[in-house]
Amino acid sequence: MKSYWKPIIALLLTCLMCASAWAGIQNIQKKKPQFETRGQEDNSRFQDRLVREVRHELLLLPYYSVFDNLAYKVEGDRVALIGQVTRPVLKSDAEAAVKKIEGVAGIDNQIEVLPPSPIDDQLRSALFRTIYSSPPLQKYVNQAVPPIHIIVKGGHVTLEGVVANEADKNVAGIQANSVPNVFSVTNNLRVEN
Repeated sequence: MKSYWKPIIALLLTCLMCASAWAGIQNIQKKKPQFETRGQEDNSRFQDRLVREVRHELLLLPYYSVFDNLAYKVEGDRVALIGQVTRPVLKSDAEAAVKKIEGVAGIDNQIEVLPPSPIDDQLRSALFRTIYSSPPLQKYVNQAVPPIHIIVKGGHVTLEGVVANEADKNVAGIQANSVPNVFSVTNNLRVEN
C-alpha cells in the first residue's frame, strides 16, 4: 500500500510546482507594464540630469562672457551645441566639456565663431556700457555672467538671455538701439516665469 501513495504524492507535488510556476509567470507579466513605466521615468530623470549637467559645464567655461551665446538641445543621449562665440577656443572648450559628461554619446557642435572685427569689438564695449549703465538693468551686471548677452556680427546686434520682466526686456532693446553705428537690433530676451 505504501508504494501506491508514492506516485500520487509525486503527482500532487508536480501539480503544486506547476501551479506555483504558473502564478509566478502571471506576476511577471502583470509587472511588465510597470517596468516599462519605470523605465520611462528613469529616462526622464536621465534627460533632466543631462540638461542640468550640460548647462553647468557650459557656465563654467573660462572664456564664456556676456558677448557669447551658448545654447544646447538634449535629445536622448545626444547633445547639439548652438550659439555664437567671439573666440574659437570657446567652441572647442564647450564641446570638450560636454563630451566628458557621463551618458553623452554624441555631440553636434553647431556653434558659430563670429568673425574678428575691431568695429564689432568697439560696438560690444559701447553696448555693454549703455545697456548695463541703465538704472533698471544695473541689477544684472553684478552676476558672474550677466544674463543679457550681446551678440554683434557686422554691426547687427542680437540680445539673448533672460530678464526678470517685460520692462527690462524693452529697456535693453531701447538702450541697444541708442548706440551709434548699430545697423539693427534683434531682441530675443526671454522673460522669467
